Amino acid sequence: MRSTLRQFAALLTLAVLAGCGASQTQVTRAPVNPDYAAVQDGDFMIPAVNPAFLTPEKVRQEVDYTGPEEANTIVVDPFARRLYYVLPNGRAMRYAVGVGPEGKAFRGNARIGRKAEWPRWTPTQNMIRTQPELYAEYAAGLPGGLENPLGARALYLYRYGRDTYYRIHGTIDNRSIGRASSAGCIRLFNQDIMDLYERVDVGTRVKVRTEAESRAYEGEWVEDANGDIHPPGWTAPVQMASAG
Repeated sequence: MRSTLRQFAALLTLAVLAGCGASQTQVTRAPVNPDYAAVQDGDFMIPAVNPAFLTPEKVRQEVDYTGPEEANTIVVDPFARRLYYVLPNGRAMRYAVGVGPEGKAFRGNARIGRKAEWPRWTPTQNMIRTQPELYAEYAAGLPGGLENPLGARALYLYRYGRDTYYRIHGTIDNRSIGRASSAGCIRLFNQDIMDLYERVDVGTRVKVRTEAESRAYEGEWVEDANGDIHPPGWTAPVQMASAG
């Protein structure tokens, strides 16, 4: 029993740190957004996303797009924690993402060099070397499934024909979407990566915005004490002092 508990705790830790967890228990009775309902995908039942995580900024939607990128381009904004898939006629599909912290996140341009459903996850040699207590036992890889940090789908980022070891992928740690808590990769709700996966082809261009570009197109987003991101102008709620 203790061994099982240790394995479960380790998987939850991997979901937070791997970036590139165990299914979550629904803790709210709010209606489930149909775009984020539970879905059967092959042998796996993907849990619904807790409605508490689906703030207006995190729900997938088609929006106007004013950036210079052409259609069939993925644009990642790590500062506003959004991903756009550019459509024709000045439109784009917008998704919320979790990203890596400053210094670990992917930067620059790439192309999708490979796509995979329920991908196998293998920690990099650097991850194993720096944190062997977390990653050494997974050196041979972890098969795809509900406990795999890459989630239901993965898009592999290549630069100059070589794998960068960064991914755009799903996650079972839904709380991490909108936060800078991954090991550097770009993560989406499983329901969102499945939607994006069907839209893109191998060879699709990926552009990561600079901070200056983010401010020009999105304004300056605000991170709260929990690491969640909020639109420009947001202020933290005033905490009322308790009586007595």
